[in-house]
Amino acid sequence: MKSLINIFLVIALSIGCKSNQSVPNVPSAELPFTWDNATIYFLLTDRFYNADTSNDYQHKSDNPPAPLRGFMGGDIKGITKKINDGYFTDLGVNAIWMTPLVEQIKGSVDEGTGNSFAFHGYWTRDWTALDSRFGTSEDLVDMVNAAHAKGIRVLFDIVANHTGPVTSIDSQWPDEWVKTGPRCTYTSAASTINCTLVDNLPDIRTEDHEEVELPQFLVEKWKSEGRLDQELKELNEWFEMTGYKRTATNHILKWLVDFIEEYGIDGYRVDTVKHTESYVWSNLWKAAQKAHKKWKSENPDAKLDDNDFYMVGEVYNFYASNGRAFDYGDQKVDFFAEGFHSLINFDFKGDAKKSYEEIFSKYDQLLHGEFKGKSIVNYVSSHDDGGPYDLNRERPFEAGTKLLLSPGGAQIYYGDESARSLTATAKGDATLRSFMNWDELRSMKQKNGYTVNDVLIHWQKIGNFRNSHPAIGAGKHQKVSDVPYMFTRSWTAPNGAKDHVLIGLDMPKGNMVIDVTALAKDGDSVKDCYSGITKTVVNGKIEIDSMFDVVLLEKV
Repeated sequence: MKSLINIFLVIALSIGCKSNQSVPNVPSAELPFTWDNATIYFLLTDRFYNADTSNDYQHKSDNPPAPLRGFMGGDIKGITKKINDGYFTDLGVNAIWMTPLVEQIKGSVDEGTGNSFAFHGYWTRDWTALDSRFGTSEDLVDMVNAAHAKGIRVLFDIVANHTGPVTSIDSQWPDEWVKTGPRCTYTSAASTINCTLVDNLPDIRTEDHEEVELPQFLVEKWKSEGRLDQELKELNEWFEMTGYKRTATNHILKWLVDFIEEYGIDGYRVDTVKHTESYVWSNLWKAAQKAHKKWKSENPDAKLDDNDFYMVGEVYNFYASNGRAFDYGDQKVDFFAEGFHSLINFDFKGDAKKSYEEIFSKYDQLLHGEFKGKSIVNYVSSHDDGGPYDLNRERPFEAGTKLLLSPGGAQIYYGDESARSLTATAKGDATLRSFMNWDELRSMKQKNGYTVNDVLIHWQKIGNFRNSHPAIGAGKHQKVSDVPYMFTRSWTAPNGAKDHVLIGLDMPKGNMVIDVTALAKDGDSVKDCYSGITKTVVNGKIEIDSMFDVVLLEKV
């Protein structure tokens, strides 16, 4: 019986709304893409899919990593393969955020949780190069092009706050570039910014405005790679064009902006935002926006739209409930005024325990009130949050429903959609970073009373509906009834196009008569994009026979 149900679910998905993976993953021409309705898929490059075993890092037997703290083989080509396979399109994803791809330290450190390597991408050695363990420049060109061909934007995860740890085999950045103390205590702005996050994680001197020389190890590295003259030429042009001083920070900003000009990326996910003076992000956004416009003007056939360059920030412990400004204790900073369109919302994982209406009405009020013109990105799990919603994956269907139907942007952490384990045998945040559970998806194995394929199909249906209807994340929420629980979302695009949907949750399964006067009039055709059933409205109602308790209604 279970196999028959799975077959039915696949058929239902195939006749759902805009689920054909051959169609670019964008709303209709009348309904333009908006970052306010972004569905961002966040993945650890090394943990997602290994499509090129030739670049796999071989750990030495005399220096083994602790569990889940070494390289496991995922690469840029793996992301490209899944893009081309339609995996992200089927999920309704319209943006991909992968962990940093820049060259990482070669050595390892013991963080108190065992021997750790830079598989996660946050331990930079050289901002001007890609890490060969992830792939090549050609691989990245192919990945960005493949994503854009599917209507999917690409976000680079960037770090400007710190380098990688010091190891016996990695070069030390000079003192005029970094400081190694004091350690942050988070009692004020100064004790959050002018400090190191942890021991042995050199902090970039973003507070200094003195000009610096290039680190000698970097000069020697570029010379050995045959690109010293080109790098120096580009730096001279950058500082002349921007008028910025040759500070440590401004060198890094130049290197980050290069990824826009070279690859045509669409935005940044910015790491450790609150640990850096806000001027850094304002300067970065201005330079990034200029580079983005230049790239679009030079590549008119490759651009997806005319949206501004997008920046979403990780301000750790930013709670949307507290308003736009982040409180350091002795001062508040509104990072939205420094170039960020969105901040990651640490509120949502707690709010996800509440009822649908409590969640939806709360974020509707915030986004159309204090946050109007800006947005937030909600999540249920992440790579460094030890208290995710549904840690044991006991409510993966509910998690998907609440995340993907909530106002605002949505961040799918790789494996949320397939109930990947968040409790692996490891220590610290490594438990959250197991390899993507492709084997479970292939096996159809039962887990907590469901198969991960059932979970995936649920996320795909809601994700595709969300992507087809910007009103979900960007529009106004209006409750229609309590029992059954139904609501509308309505949005008017900048071009005047209108989007309006009616959604029902916890519906009675089987034959149901649904009042659709909030969506359509008599004689209109209404489609339920969850079951795939289309009906004509009679006396303000439609009658459908569905085995599901979710209806996603659109007028067709």
